[in-house]
Amino acid sequence: MERKEGVSPELDALSCNLMGQVFDLLADGKEVPVLLAVQDPQGHMVSYQFSDDGIEACIEGAHTCVQNLKRSKGDKRAGIGVPQRYALIYEGAVADDRGAYQDAILLEFGEVGYHTYSAYSLYKGRGDAFQWTDPAPAGELDDLL
Repeated sequence: MERKEGVSPELDALSCNLMGQVFDLLADGKEVPVLLAVQDPQGHMVSYQFSDDGIEACIEGAHTCVQNLKRSKGDKRAGIGVPQRYALIYEGAVADDRGAYQDAILLEFGEVGYHTYSAYSLYKGRGDAFQWTDPAPAGELDDLL
């Protein structure tokens, strides 16, 4: 299937909302779990939090969750149909020009019929000392939908 470039307004809103939630957690001095938001074509959304394991296992769990929702054509108990788009966010690190790693919020986002992308926002501190940069693109990812 030929995939479109760019991001739909719906996926942009879903991703920005999730990024805002994480910035709020950091500004409140709280830990950031792996967060996943999935939306169906009718706009019904469900959120998941992964925090009971290491970061890599939680990210893998979130990826598996998206794939399972696709395979099962949604989750009637959660009130969501076939997934149309998703956003996944977590803490990580990004290497700068000198090869030093800096704390970052990493975002993965994808939608049926579009390429899947990633972005990051560098940050420092928590609570009153929290500072962040505008999100920057980080490249394309394998499609989960």
